[in-house]
Amino acid sequence: MQLLEVECLGKTLKLEGSMAGWQQLIWGEQCVSQIDATASVNNSDGSGSFTHQFLLQSEQGEVAVTLTGVLRWQPFELQYKLLVNNDLVDENKLVEKDIEQRQVEQNQQQPIKFSLIGMAGLAVKLFKSAKVIKVLFAAGSLAAYSWLFSIEFAIALILCLVFHEYGHIKAMKYFGLKTKGIYLIPFVGGLALSDEKINTRWQDIVISIMGPFFGLILSVACLVGYWLTNLEILAGLAVFNALLNLFNMLPVLPLDGGHVLKSIAFSINSRVGLIACALGAALGVFISYQFGLALLGFLLAIGSVEIFFEYKRRHLSDLLPLNPYAQIVSIIWYVLTIGGLSAIIWLVGQTDNDALSLPLKILNS
Repeated sequence: MQLLEVECLGKTLKLEGSMAGWQQLIWGEQCVSQIDATASVNNSDGSGSFTHQFLLQSEQGEVAVTLTGVLRWQPFELQYKLLVNNDLVDENKLVEKDIEQRQVEQNQQQPIKFSLIGMAGLAVKLFKSAKVIKVLFAAGSLAAYSWLFSIEFAIALILCLVFHEYGHIKAMKYFGLKTKGIYLIPFVGGLALSDEKINTRWQDIVISIMGPFFGLILSVACLVGYWLTNLEILAGLAVFNALLNLFNMLPVLPLDGGHVLKSIAFSINSRVGLIACALGAALGVFISYQFGLALLGFLLAIGSVEIFFEYKRRHLSDLLPLNPYAQIVSIIWYVLTIGGLSAIIWLVGQTDNDALSLPLKILNS
């Protein structure tokens, strides 16, 4: 990821690096210095002091440029000094907020190769650029859900999907990201799309979890409305919306929960933290089976294994990792959200209405 960008002798000087300890200094379009990753650096998450030096030829003769600094990844802090011929020309300190607000540069486009994934990506780009597609997909979703349920329930379900996706959009706007809006996809759900890329794992956490969290808020509101009015359609919305958002919280990519757990796993650098996450995942599976939510427990177990297998690749990420405080907040937020959604399904499932108890039966399967 790009750590630093400063002006130096009429050109932009960029410092790029990763938690593996690899660093590269680019002046203009030319790589002028590089530090390779080593096993010792991997064990210390790439933090520590660094020095980059290079020589330039100018009209005044040879110019010596030195960039020195101290880098800490968790929490992120970069202190640097830029010297030209031993004269200090720039000195500053950067923190996570500075990285978070930086606009991500688009990588150079690679030659197009035919593949199903590539065609799917092209299709996404096509419908991202056409507003009329939003209407067509929304109409298709309404028709699909009306065929499965009823027109009244289909409208309500679409409103639930929109509310979920609005949570993602709200988070994107909070971080200053430009958004493309919400797209409803028949039999799949919805998508909240952005024009820009994120810089940090915390952005990924907040954007991913805000959809299900908004869904939890809506389910609680519907459940309270059901208790006050005794309208079963409100109970139905509460429980089916909870089921929809609960599955989105499963730790399986590309679901929202997969992004949350991956960001947490990629930010852990100690064995103690990894063991704590493993015990937490095991506890979640145990509680699921204790409440008879066999399917939920099985999917949690599979998803957790998938996330932990990617743990070793955490140093290769371009996203700034979570600091220890953000890791704790993310875990608590994830647990409370998935616990709240499960509780709503369990509470409504205790009724004698077969339709309202269907989500609980699905999780019991």
